[in-house]
Amino acid sequence: MCRLALKTSNEAFSPYGVFEAMEAMQEGYDGSGLGLIMRGLEFTDYSYNSNDPILSGIAHTEEALHRLNAFMQERGFELKYDHEFHVDLSHIEAKDRYKYLVRVYKRPRSWKGLSQEEVENEMMMTRLALRKDGEEHGGDLTSFAFWPDVIMIKEVGWPLEVGKALGLDEDRIKARVCMAQGRQNTNWGINLYACHPFFIQGIATMTNGENTAFIPIRDWLTGKGFPGYIGYQSDSEVFTHILHYVIKQLKLPLQAYKHVITPLKTEELERHPQGDFLLGLRNVCRRLIIDGPNAVMGTLPDETCLLVMDAKKLRPATIGGKPGTWAMASEMCGVDAMIPDRDKSLDFQPMRPHTVIVPPDRQEYKIWSQFDQFPLPQAA
Repeated sequence: MCRLALKTSNEAFSPYGVFEAMEAMQEGYDGSGLGLIMRGLEFTDYSYNSNDPILSGIAHTEEALHRLNAFMQERGFELKYDHEFHVDLSHIEAKDRYKYLVRVYKRPRSWKGLSQEEVENEMMMTRLALRKDGEEHGGDLTSFAFWPDVIMIKEVGWPLEVGKALGLDEDRIKARVCMAQGRQNTNWGINLYACHPFFIQGIATMTNGENTAFIPIRDWLTGKGFPGYIGYQSDSEVFTHILHYVIKQLKLPLQAYKHVITPLKTEELERHPQGDFLLGLRNVCRRLIIDGPNAVMGTLPDETCLLVMDAKKLRPATIGGKPGTWAMASEMCGVDAMIPDRDKSLDFQPMRPHTVIVPPDRQEYKIWSQFDQFPLPQAA
């Protein structure tokens, strides 16, 4: 098992507080990997324009950093800000970390005139090219994300120790959304790309559970020929790509995600007001049905956050908070650590049909059921 912690707030906060929530749940993971994603960013030493893409990753050698600089320069990227972590590697085992990367770039002039969809594709292809370059050079360069207003950090170690190693307890970076997961290394070799959360074109998810339907889902997704559907060092990465497929390619609302990964039974669809559409969706996306147990948390480009789980309900998760600030965690003690002064009567643990959604205004969370109707595109 793993443990998940997510906090979203109208006021930017330190990611170290989310690490402290992970510490409260430490019996659920083994320090084999930690992932953190932040969005809605504030830097103490830089006024950030949220349209500029940020490269998150690690240059493991000086040579890798030189290749990265040449790569970005050749493609017309101008470096605007290079965050200097206050690194103390005594807190973690890994020593081949020449430079942790959080770099803000100005878009190339050649991108002027491109549509938003084309710009998003260019950013994704840039990240994939950097990842490939690192893999071709013995893994000396890792590229986790290249996207506006997003930082992704992955490392091997315990959350508080990783936070101290990178100086994240100094509050030099704050964010309105932070997602963290401690990954227990049960089924895979240790690989930084295998640490949750996973990210593609502004969409991120993390999972507690095991997806035994991983192989057919992976093969179906890769068969679509979309360049970003690669990697899969973890069986949970498909959850991110399925959410991307539902929102970006099928252009369906967030509520459709639950209908794809855990569709209703035929007899339930026969009574549903949108049953004909949902039956067709289930048939088309049959290969994307998951086999749990799983709890999935995620975040979208507009800072919407979500929580879903499968019908087996063997990987619990809960949400709690107050208007303006909400937290999700695998255990109640994780929510307690992030928002101790909340109204606990608002705490909620979703059941089989639910999707919990925290919209960008964060005034309240919404509980949507698969038995409810949801807005469909005009073409549908």
